[in-house]
Amino acid sequence: MRGCLQLARWLCAAPKRPAASLLKPSFRAANAVRFFANSAVWKASKSHARKPVSEVEDRIAAIPIERYRNFCIVAHVDHGKSTLSDRLLELTGTIQPGTNKQVLDKLDVERERGITVKAQTCTMIYNHNGEDYLLHLVDTPGHVDFRAEVSRSYASCGGALLLVDASQGIQAQTVANFYLAFAQGLELIPVINKVDLPSAEPDRALKQLEDSFELDTENAVMVSAKTGLNVQQLLPTVVEKIPAPVGYLEKPLRMLLVDSWYDSYKGVICLVRIFDGEIRAGHHVVSFVTGIKYYVGEVGIMYPTETAQSVLRAGQVGYIYFNPGMKRSKEAKIGDTFTRVGSEKLVEPLPGFEEPKSMVFVAAYPVDADHFEHLEDSINQLMLNDRSITVQKESSEALGAGFRLGFLGTLHCSVFEDRLRQEHGASIIITPPSVPVNVVWKDGREEIVTNPARFPNEDDLRSKVQEVQEPYVLATLTFPEEYLGKAIELCEANRGEQQSLEYFTATQVILKYQLPLAHLVDDFFGKLKGSTKGYATLDYEEAPWRAGHIVKMQLLVNKAPVDAVSRILHSSQVDRLGRKWVSKFKEHVDRQLFEVIIQAAVGRKVVARETIKPYRKDVLAKLHASDVSRRRKLLEKQKEGRKKLKAVGNVVIEHKAFQAFLAK
Repeated sequence: MRGCLQLARWLCAAPKRPAASLLKPSFRAANAVRFFANSAVWKASKSHARKPVSEVEDRIAAIPIERYRNFCIVAHVDHGKSTLSDRLLELTGTIQPGTNKQVLDKLDVERERGITVKAQTCTMIYNHNGEDYLLHLVDTPGHVDFRAEVSRSYASCGGALLLVDASQGIQAQTVANFYLAFAQGLELIPVINKVDLPSAEPDRALKQLEDSFELDTENAVMVSAKTGLNVQQLLPTVVEKIPAPVGYLEKPLRMLLVDSWYDSYKGVICLVRIFDGEIRAGHHVVSFVTGIKYYVGEVGIMYPTETAQSVLRAGQVGYIYFNPGMKRSKEAKIGDTFTRVGSEKLVEPLPGFEEPKSMVFVAAYPVDADHFEHLEDSINQLMLNDRSITVQKESSEALGAGFRLGFLGTLHCSVFEDRLRQEHGASIIITPPSVPVNVVWKDGREEIVTNPARFPNEDDLRSKVQEVQEPYVLATLTFPEEYLGKAIELCEANRGEQQSLEYFTATQVILKYQLPLAHLVDDFFGKLKGSTKGYATLDYEEAPWRAGHIVKMQLLVNKAPVDAVSRILHSSQVDRLGRKWVSKFKEHVDRQLFEVIIQAAVGRKVVARETIKPYRKDVLAKLHASDVSRRRKLLEKQKEGRKKLKAVGNVVIEHKAFQAFLAK
C-alpha cells in the first residue's frame, strides 16, 4: 500500500505534459515501472498468484505412466462390487475406514435400492514395494439395463476384477459381463466374494469359472468385502497382473469423453480419459464431433470427490469443465474425441461408443399443467447423466402436454422416475410401458412407431400395410433345477420359443428362450422371481424382429376414444387386457346424470364393456294411487330427457381418475 502512495505522490509532483507525450516510452515511465516492480506490493501479488501444489499432486507428478493401472469391477447385480470398492478406497487411504458406506453410489436411488445405476470412478495412490502406483477404479452397474454404462467403462480400463458370489456362483449377468470384457481384451482377475457366509462354496465357484470361461483360477483371490478379509491381497495382484495404459506425453492432446454430469454452478462436467499429451486449465480445445471450441476452466481427479489438479497427463482418467461452462447437454457427446485447437489434422479421433437403442417407451405428463416447464428442465438435467434416454414432446386431450420417453429397460425407467421425484420434486403421471413396432408398408417403406397415436388405423392396416414386426430378445435364465417346470411354463405363457437347455452344474440350469420384448417389459422378471422364490436371474440381448399380429387397443367412454390410454399390443393379449382395463377404469370414473358406457375396442370390434348407471330421480314419488299408464308416461318422459342429456352432455373425467388408473 505504501509503495502505491509513493508512486502516486511522485507522479503528481511531475510537471504536467500533453496526454500524447505520456504514451511515449520515456525515461520517466520506465523508471515508474521499475519502481513498481521493486516495490513490496508487486512481490506480494506475485506470491499470491502462484498456486500451492498439494501433497497428492506432488506424489502423482512423480509417478510415470508405467506405474498407472486402470481397472474396473464387473459382476452380477448384488455380488458386492460397491462394498469391495469401499474396502479398496480405505486400504489406499483415499477415505477414512468405517465412516462411509457405498462411497461410489452417489445417487439417492442407488443407496435406497442397494444397486449401482451410474458407473462411478475414483483415483487412488497405492505404495507397493516402496513405489507409488496410480490406480484408477471404476465401479460398474450389474443390471442388464445399464450395460451401456459397463461397455463405456471398459473403454477406459486395462483390466477387470471378475467378482463372483461364493454362495450363488456364476449368474446370468456374470456371463454377459465376462463376454463384454473379454471382447475388449481386458485382463481378468477372478475374485470370489462373501467367503465368510455359512452357505459359501468357494471351490464350486472356482470350478464354475474354470468350466464356463476357461479362466486360470490359480491367481484367484478369496475375499469378504464386508469384513475386509484378504482384500489387501487384491491390490498387489492388480499391480502385477493388469497392464499399464499406453500413451505418449510428447504427442498432441487426444482425449476421450467417457461420461458427463451436470453441476448448477459449473455447467457440464466431463469425465475424460487422456490417451496422448496433457491438458491444463486455460488450454483451448476443440470437439471432433461438434467442432465447438472451449477454454478449459479446471482439470482434476475424483479422489473420491472432485479434487482439482494443475495437469492431467496421458494414461490418466479425470474430470474437466470449461470456462465459460458448457451449458447445453447436447454438446457433450459420449465417445467424442477432443484435442488442442490447431492439432486437429495431427490427431486421429478415437472410435466412439455405440449408443444403445431405447426399447421401452412410456409417456410422462405433469400432474399440474403449470409444472410442464419444471418437468422439462428436470428431464433435461437428468439426461446429462444418462445419454441413453430418448425424449419427444407429445400432447394428450385428457392429460395435456407431456413427453414420450424411451429407456433401455423397465428398471432403467423405474430408476429414472424415482430420480425425477426425489432429486427434482416432480409430480408426474407415467403411462404403462410399451415397445416400438416396425410397420412395413406395401410400397416398401418401413416406419418405427413408438407412439400409439401414429399407429395405422384399421383400414390402412388391411389395405396398405404388408406386415407389422415386433422386437424379440434372446433371454438367458439361470436358476436351480427344481424350478425348471415353472420357468418353462412362464416362458411358454409369454409366447416364448425355447432355444437351449443345459446344466452348468449338477443343480443349476441355464435356459435360453426367444421372447417378445413386449412381454418382457410387462413385469416378466417380477413373475420369474415369484415363481422361483427369488433364485432365478435373467439376462437378455437383442434378437431379430419378427412379424406378428399387432393391433392398437383403445379405451372408449361413450364411444369417444381416450387417447392417453391407447396401447399397441399383440392380438393374444387383447381379451385379457381389455377386461382388466374397463373394470379398473370404471372404479375411477364418477357417476353422471346419464348412463356412461366404458369399452375396450380394437378398430370397430368391442372386446370388453362396463356400464356406469346414472343418478336417478324418483319421478313416481308424488304418485299414490295412480293408474299404471300415468306411471309409464312419467318414466318414458324421464327416459327421453336422459337421451337428450346424453346427446349434449360430455362425460367429465377427473384428472385424478387418470392418475389412479395409470398408477402401478
